[in-house]
Order: sequence, then structure tokens, then C-alpha cells
Amino acid sequence: MRVTVCRKEHFNAAHRLHNPAWTEEQNSAVFGLCNNPHYHGHNYELIVKLTGPVDPETGYVYDMKKLSDLVKEEVISKFDHRNLNLDTAEFRELNPTAENIAVVIWNKLRGKISPDYELAVQLYETERNFVEYNG
Repeated sequence: MRVTVCRKEHFNAAHRLHNPAWTEEQNSAVFGLCNNPHYHGHNYELIVKLTGPVDPETGYVYDMKKLSDLVKEEVISKFDHRNLNLDTAEFRELNPTAENIAVVIWNKLRGKISPDYELAVQLYETERNFVEYNG
């Protein structure tokens, strides 16, 4: 029996979508308002999903307190109230699209969670725009 458990977290961050190899006109045409040179922010909602067997001794798939602490340590403490382009090493050379942010978060967590668990990350940039990555 495999069950998926989910932990929802929240962080606020600013970013600018920009490709330095392109002209200002091309960046503006592709990224629109998200290319604002003064940046803009989002209230991100993050859902981390782990799928695995239910431990017969605890009844847990994974200790949710442990998962919460891990997400706070690996993601929230590093991205919350930051300018992703300027304040984080992960996005100095990587365009901080929702897709790229989700992949970065997944990679940060994958290295800390046993491969016995399937891992998926959902990242909501807005209520209606979100991505999911599961490696």
C-alpha cells in the first residue's frame, strides 16, 4: 500500500524573468511585465508530495514535522523575502521561472529524502498559475 502525503508551505520572493543573451525588445516581448527591470514579487505556495509505504509501526508514510522542518531549512529560509535573481546563488545564472524554481526546490529536497519515496513539488506562482515537477 502506497500513500501520498503532502506538506504545504508559503514564501514571498521577488524576481525578474530575463535572458541576458537577448535584446531588451526580445525580453520584453517574451516575458512582458515579468521582465520589469525593477523586479516584481509573488506569494508562492509550495506543496511537497511524498509517496511511499505506510510504516506499520507508526502509521506514517513520513513524519510531517520532519518534512516541514526540512522544507523550512532547505527552501523557506533561503528564498523567503529574497530577490531570487540577486540574493540566491541558485538563480544568479538561471532564469527564475516557476518551472526552474520548482526544479531547484525538488533537487534541494531530493538529496535529503530517501529514494524510497517518490517526490513531487507543486509551486503556485498565482492562484491560477502553477507547475509540478517530479523528477
